Amino acid sequence: MRHGSVTYFDAAGKPFLPEQVPLTEEGRAQASAAGRVFGAEGVRFDRVIVSGLPRTMETATLVLAESAQDPGVIESWPELAEIRGGRLSAIPDAELRAAFTGVFAGAVAEDARFLGGESVGELMDRVHPALDRLLADAGWETVLLVLHGGVNRAILSRALTGQRLFLGGLSQSAGCINAIDVGADDWVVRFTNYSPAAPLQHASRATTMERLYEQYARSRGH
Repeated sequence: MRHGSVTYFDAAGKPFLPEQVPLTEEGRAQASAAGRVFGAEGVRFDRVIVSGLPRTMETATLVLAESAQDPGVIESWPELAEIRGGRLSAIPDAELRAAFTGVFAGAVAEDARFLGGESVGELMDRVHPALDRLLADAGWETVLLVLHGGVNRAILSRALTGQRLFLGGLSQSAGCINAIDVGADDWVVRFTNYSPAAPLQHASRATTMERLYEQYARSRGH
């Protein structure tokens, strides 16, 4: 899953600390809707792994509450935190839109940096070993990962291609569910970006990062 909706900028476009933002009311509703789907389908989790950031922990807790499962099973894996941005104020106006949206379009080069911070290659350097460690553990049948848009893209890209590749155009709506079957020799992607709270996702054509760019740009008078 991706965590539910949060607010990264205030009304004037000033950023909040991304490590601290909680779910919005809409985000809590998205997480609860996902939990009800899991409960209705009888999906039980042997393990639940989050990045440790509040928005993933809160999403997982709501999912487990709605599906009548024990929140005490939640594990925090910090290496699965979202791709890290740099200082927004250091990005020139002419490069701002590309800095927000560039790593989430097409097949992305490993040296591409998110908001002037961490590169796509650096993201995969920490996500792939964590994924390998999880897959090496034969003690689970069904695991729930509640993570982030960029991290989920890294996982899905590997599942779809079998390679070290980052497909930025894989949409990850807030609170969405992805399903992957993993085996010794192959992976099967059952579905991606299913949003129980809004299955058709018709309310907006803008991506998450396009909306965030528009919010932040207000602080620069754009």
